[in-house]
Order: sequence, then structure tokens, then C-alpha cells
Amino acid sequence: MIPLHLGALHPVEQALTLILAFGPFALLGLVAWLRRRADRREDARTESTATSQTDSRVGSHAGSHAGGHADR
Repeated sequence: MIPLHLGALHPVEQALTLILAFGPFALLGLVAWLRRRADRREDARTESTATSQTDSRVGSHAGSHAGGHADR
């Protein structure tokens, strides 16, 4: 259905109309996708850091505990 009250749109006008109509939704989807990807990477980095800190604490705790008794 072509709105003929203004006449047929020029191809450039049609493209601009489509960009104005759907562009904000496409941009919103892109931003949401990029933020989710960044959040997943940050979560993975945080988990790997927490895991390595937990592993190092377990090893250092056992060593300091045994060393603490030897010093007394």
C-alpha cells in the first residue's frame, strides 16, 4: 500500500524512511548485544580471578599454618 497523498517516494526518501523507522531498534539491539558480550567477558574474568585467588589462598593458608606451629 503506497500512501499516494504525497505521491511516490524517491528511493532515497524510502531508504531514509526505513532507517528512521527501524534504525533505532537495530541500534538498540546492537548495543544490548555488545553490552551482554562485555558483561559475559567481565564475569568470566572475575570468576577466573576469584578461582585463582581461592587456589592461592588455600596453598598459602596451609603453608602458613604449618609454619606457624614450627615457629612456636
